[in-house]
Formats: sequence, C-alpha cells, structure tokens
Amino acid sequence: MKLNYKRTFLVGLAFLSISAFWQLYDSIVPLILQNTFHLNESLIGTIMALDNVLAVFLLPVIGTLSDKVSTPLGKRTPFIIGGTAAAVCFMMLLPYADHNRILWLFVAALGLTLLSMASYRSPAVALMPDLTPKPLRSAGNAVINLMGAVGGMYALILIRFLVPKGENPSYLAVFAGVAFLMAAAVVILVATIREKKLAAEIAALYPDEDDAPAHDAAPAGSLAPEVRRSLFLILISIFLWFTAYNAVTTAFSRYAVTVWKMEGGGFASCLMVAMVAAIISYIPTGALASRIGRKKTILFGLTLMLISYSAVLFYPTYNVTANLFFALIGIGWAAVGVNSLPMVVEMSKGSEIGKYTGLYYTFSMTAQIFTPIISGALLQYVSYSTLFPYAMFFTACSMVTMSMVKHGDSRPMQKKSALENFDTDD
Repeated sequence: MKLNYKRTFLVGLAFLSISAFWQLYDSIVPLILQNTFHLNESLIGTIMALDNVLAVFLLPVIGTLSDKVSTPLGKRTPFIIGGTAAAVCFMMLLPYADHNRILWLFVAALGLTLLSMASYRSPAVALMPDLTPKPLRSAGNAVINLMGAVGGMYALILIRFLVPKGENPSYLAVFAGVAFLMAAAVVILVATIREKKLAAEIAALYPDEDDAPAHDAAPAGSLAPEVRRSLFLILISIFLWFTAYNAVTTAFSRYAVTVWKMEGGGFASCLMVAMVAAIISYIPTGALASRIGRKKTILFGLTLMLISYSAVLFYPTYNVTANLFFALIGIGWAAVGVNSLPMVVEMSKGSEIGKYTGLYYTFSMTAQIFTPIISGALLQYVSYSTLFPYAMFFTACSMVTMSMVKHGDSRPMQKKSALENFDTDD
C-alpha cells in the first residue's frame, strides 16, 4: 500500500485555492478596515471573526450534507465548483469598495465571500480522506498542507510585490491574482480528478475502509468512552493552538507596521519565510509521524512554536535574524497541521469523514471567532506587546491537553525493505 502522490497533489488544488484566499484575507482585510475605514482594533477583530462564526454553524452541516450527496461528479466536487465560483465573484467587489470607501458594500461583499468560502471548505478537505486509505492519510495530509502552503506563498508574493507603499494603496491587482489562481486550480482539479470513479476504485481495493469504523472507534460506530475522551481532548487542543496561531496571523500585518515600522507589503517577507519553511517541512513531518506517531510529532511542532513566539519578544524592532524564528514557526505549524486532522478522522468510519472533518473545523473556527476579538481588545486597550505572550500562553495550554490524548495516532505499516519507504505510485 503506497500513496499516489500525483493524484494527491491534484486533489490538493482545492486546498491550495482556499489557502491563497485566507492568506490574502488575514493580511489585507485588517489593513483595509484600519486604514481605509478607520475602525478600531476591537471592531476589526470582531469583523475578522465573522468568517469563523459562519464556519462554526455551516462547516459541520455542509460536511455532513456532502457525505450524503450523490451526483455524477461525486459527493464533494459540486460543492467545490459552486463555492469557488461564488467566492471569486464576490471577492472582486472588495477592492472596489475599498477604493471608493463604501463601507456597507465592503461588509456585504465580505459576508457573501465568506459564506461562499464556508460552503465548500469541509467538502474540499474531506476529498483527500475519501480518496486515500486510512494508514496513508498523514502522508496524504502532508501533501494537502504543502499545496495549501504553496497557495499561501503565492498570495504573499503578490502582496510583497504588488502592494505599493503609501497610506491607501490599491489592492485590485492582488485580489485579481488570487481570484485567478482559485479559478484555475479548481478547473484543473475537475479536469483531472474523477471523484466518483476514484472513490469506487478505492472502495473496491480496500473494502474495509468504507463503512468500518477505525481501530479506535466502537463497533457500532459510536465512540467508546475512552476514545470519546481523546476526541474531546484533541478538539480542545485544536481550539487552543488555533487561538494562539490565528492571533498572530491576523494581527501580524498591523504589528509589523505599528511596532516594527515596516511599510507597504514589507511585512509579507517574514510570513514568506515561515511559509517556505512549512513547504519544505510538510513531507518530512508526515514521514516523521509514520515513524514516531502523530501525537509526538504534534508536540514537537508545538514546542518549536512556543520557543519561536518567546524569541520574537526580544525584537523591539525588525531584524533579519528574526526570520530564523519565523522559519521555526513554519516548521512547527507544518508538524501540527499535517497530523491533527488525520487524528480526528482516524476515529471515524468511512461514511462519516465529512462529519468529522466538520467537527475539526468547528473547533478550529470557534478559536478563530474568539481570538481576533480578545487579542484585538488587548492590542487596543493594553498594547501590541501582548500579541506574542498571548500566543505563548495558549500554545503552552494546547501542549498540556495534547499530552493527554491516547487515541487517533497512526499505526505505521511495516515495510518489507528500507527502499519501500521511497515508493510512490505513477
């Protein structure tokens, strides 16, 4: 049994398009709200949490709905096509509203864009587990996260080079570039991945994968008490580390401008360092998990992130050596991201992957409702120096809860030879 890397990379195009948008959203929308519409930090944090409010309610519902849908294109593909098309149309209203300073149009377009994005995130993420046998899902998720990092890097490159310096730069070129990538990625995905056919082939090759619960689930599909406890603990851990990480990603552009006095799209350089490090690390951290287990790999990643958040406190102004710690943040986030979703869906059965994917996003998105508001209030009423201690605290808490998780880990397959570790399908 070996991962089909070519197919997994193509499946990852959906996540690539999603990640490109969210990188643009986290980096640019707060700046528009602050510089164009002159909103305060607390209100910016509240608006930045809107997508996560939608996600908490919609992602589990849509994930479960996509489990039950059957179309000639498959279960997930119709959601991906429709959601992407709507998001691309609505997001192009944002730079127009920014340029013309029309707040009501900006808020309305943002709400419709976020609704469109929420309509296909769970199906897009569930597509990889659908088309990947359970023992290979950490490796598959490494590829998916790698594709997501490429999408994020693309957005950061656009920001770095297409956002001019000045008080109210035009973001039209950046939004158009991301919209083009989103549309192109999904066109290629639909043209190359025949979801329904491939899902049938996987079910035929691995008949126990489709309906049987994972080794950690109870025979009837409901979770045994000890497994339910582990599921609760990992979901709490997901909430905590997203609380830390999302605070940094949503506030860093403002932190860089306010504290480090960086101009234009200069702040993107630090994020690009983290993104490159993550891209390099996704495949190795997936391989590491196959050797030492998902839980240990996640704890390793959280440790790197805690060290890095602590180190940034010693940089009152930007210094190029700070990039080392942004690189460690990227490596740490790769180790966490590759293995957390597979641990959750490991406790599901094949017919409930969308449901458990939605559950994962319920907790990650709840964190991203909570953290922009709370961290934004700290930035406004205390100081920007609270950002990284805030991230340190919640990362440390996530390490405590994650250390108590006992189920959902990977069970590495025994290789016949050392060379087989490098096998891939054509």
